[in-house]
Amino acid sequence: MKLYLDTSTPTTILKLDDKTYEWESGRDLAENLLNFIREKLEENNKTWQDITEITFMSGPGSFTGLRIGAAVINTLAHELNIPLKNHKGETVTIILPDYGRGANISSPRK
Repeated sequence: MKLYLDTSTPTTILKLDDKTYEWESGRDLAENLLNFIREKLEENNKTWQDITEITFMSGPGSFTGLRIGAAVINTLAHELNIPLKNHKGETVTIILPDYGRGANISSPRK
């Protein structure tokens, strides 16, 4: 089963083969992302071990959403020993988020 994940916006998109699921994750992404994926796997009578490939939308997008999604996807691909692809279809060893611009660091107050 191929898994695709996009956490670049407040609406998380998960694809399991040809089925697409959307979740308004908002501020609950870090706490509930793995549960969301697990629940959708179970709905399809699948387990983590049934995942054969992972593709991740690496950006641009939300800093926090991309960081959380990349951490989860990188860990899953490593632990399940399965191929990891970026949204361009390139096989990679690790996903590095593309935020679309440089960091917005404010000046110190003092």
